This record gives sequence, structure tokens and C-alpha cells, in this order.
Amino acid sequence: MANASGHFSPSIPSLRKRNNPPCIGIYRYGFPSAEGISKRVFCSSTIQGAEVSPSQSRVPRLISKGCKLVGCGSAVPNLKVSNDDLAKIVDTSDEWISVRTGIHNRYVLTSNDSLTALAAEAAQKALQMAEVDPDDVDLVLLCTSTPEDLFGSATQIQKALGCKNNPLAYDITAACSGFLLGLVSAACYIRGGGFSNVLVIGADALSRYVDWTDRGTCILFGDAAGAVLVQACNSEEDGLFGFDMHSDGDGLRNLNAPIVENEVDRTLGSNGSVLGFPPRRSSYSCIQMKGNEVFRFAVRCVPQSVESSLQKAGLTASSIDWLLLHQANQRILDAVATRLEVPPERVISNLANYGNTSAASIPLALDEAVRGGKVKSGDTIAAAGFGAGLTWGSAIVRWR
Repeated sequence: MANASGHFSPSIPSLRKRNNPPCIGIYRYGFPSAEGISKRVFCSSTIQGAEVSPSQSRVPRLISKGCKLVGCGSAVPNLKVSNDDLAKIVDTSDEWISVRTGIHNRYVLTSNDSLTALAAEAAQKALQMAEVDPDDVDLVLLCTSTPEDLFGSATQIQKALGCKNNPLAYDITAACSGFLLGLVSAACYIRGGGFSNVLVIGADALSRYVDWTDRGTCILFGDAAGAVLVQACNSEEDGLFGFDMHSDGDGLRNLNAPIVENEVDRTLGSNGSVLGFPPRRSSYSCIQMKGNEVFRFAVRCVPQSVESSLQKAGLTASSIDWLLLHQANQRILDAVATRLEVPPERVISNLANYGNTSAASIPLALDEAVRGGKVKSGDTIAAAGFGAGLTWGSAIVRWR
């Protein structure tokens, strides 16, 4: 629904020569109400300076679009690793892990597995549920911190799905908050760019960056992929009511996996050239985390973010059907739910079976809840992600 130049007309032409306020109102903290003028996008069908026939109108058309979640899917690797399995390689036990985290099992990619294939499987299931052909997909957003290529893996998912119309595909890197950022990005493309079908995929293989001798981190993470299809709809059917997103670079010290130089390259000399050149080959270190600091960050910031999204949506915590948080630690889920006064029976949790799957955790839990009959059409969900960066955010959505 964009004009020929790919841009949106920012205002309605006026007989008076005055500056009109912008009409596109996709703000950092969430979308305005359905009645607000800022949800209206004016799209011109003409190119500035071009000749226009009398039958063509120079007045932009008023477009009011919403977006909704219409399909979901997920996939996990074949290899299941229990707490008892971990106890064979590190000093821990099922009781020690489950009491502190709520986790009993996780699934891990092997050397023969591909994260891209896992993501494509989840995306295909989402398309099947939504009854949308791959050729009708306008955009593929892969939310991951562990792509299988330095330059990203989203295009390989587009290829695997067989999208013949070459839709844009790219990666979003925001760790465990990635899926929420992808969801809001999809809404922006639909509401402001005229896209109709956007695949949002959360997929991570953090097991590849775990120190399996460190019981403080290796017990937490699993691998998985989850996906949703976000589809354009009439504004009356809009299913994204409000959102809130933040980041704080100071928190990087509490959760990171920095680049380190390979020791083997120290034998290479500079051959008399500039000191430090050529640069040594590098790779990412294992995940380093200060668990107590991350816990304090999550239980403080996540409830605030959810409350902010609810306020923008004109809702209260008591009016939502489900609280769906990033599945990091059961203690975090319980603490956030308590602060929001959401009863346990309305909190979606599958952490015990999958562990922390990073960007995949929210769509994975959603897919399981939908296919299990827990989440039903019309249900309102408060979702929130939080993780490395530090980044965090929330969104209030309606399922289908």
C-alpha cells in the first residue's frame, strides 16, 4: 500500500498552506488507540511531478490497517537431555537444578542438526495453521543470536520454504527479547508498509555457546525454534493493542558472550607490518552470566514493562487471559506474576520440558498452548521478553 516511491504521504493535502502534523503514529512505546488519527496512514498512488490523468485522484487514500496473529508453529531437536544426564558430566543433580530453575529437561542440537532447518520447520507449521501459501509471504524475520552464517540465516529459511517471489528476509539479534522485537517490527511493516503476511521466527541454539563444565549456566539452556504468522487485517480486528521496549547497555556486564581471539594465531607474526595486523581470527566465548543480577533485573523491569503496555492498551492485568513470559527461570515467572497479581493458573509455562530457549521460548510456549487447547481464539495475552543487552519489552496481543 505504499506509493510508487516506497514512502507514505505524511499528511492530508490542505487548501491552506500550513504544516500538518504527521499521521503515522507508530511510537517507541506502543500503538495508539484504534480511534486515534495516528493509526491512519495516507498512501498516495502518484509520483511527485508526474503527469496524472483526470481520472486519477491526487488525494491520498486513507488506509487504516491492523494486524493479527493467525498461525503458529514450533520445532525442537531430537536429542533430549535430562537433569540426570547433566549430572553425569557436571557436579549437579535433578533436585539441585529443578529447585533453582524449574527445569527438568532440554533439547539440544547435535553436530548433524541444523538450526536453519529447525526454524524452517516451525515456520512451515505456522503457515499451515494460517492456511497461507509460502508464495504469499511478504517478509521473513528471523530472531536469533546464533545464526549459522556470519551474515545471517533468514534468507536460507526463505529458500527452504520455497518462497518463489523472493520476499525480504533478514535476522534480528536481540537475544531473549528478539521475538518481541520481531513481533513489533512485523506490525510496523504491516501498518506502515502495506505488507500482508509476515513470518516472525524465534530460533536459537545456545547449547553451542555453553560451557558444559559450568553448572551455573549449562543447566539452563536448550535449543528450539518457534514461529508465528502476523497478517494484515481491518483496524477493527487489530490484535496488537500496545507494546513497550527498552535496552540498557550498562547491563551487558551481567550477561554476555564476547569475541575472543584464538590462541593458535599467536604464532603468526606481523611480518614487520603495522603492529596488530593482520588481525587474529576470533570467535565468541561461552555464555557468561551473573544469575543474581539478571534475576533482579527481570523481576524489576518486566512487570513495569507489562504494566506500561497494558496502560497503552487501556487494559488491566485482571483483564488478560494469559501471561506469557520468556521462559528463563520458574522463579522469575513466579515473581513477575505475583507483582502483576496474575494467578498461577493464567501463567503459561513449559520451562520444565525445554529450558531457556532464548528467542524461541515465547513462540514455542505459545504454539504448545494453542495446540494443546489452552489458548483459544480471542484470548488476550500479555507477552514479555528479557535478556542480554540488556534488552526487554512486552506486548499485549490477541490470538487470532
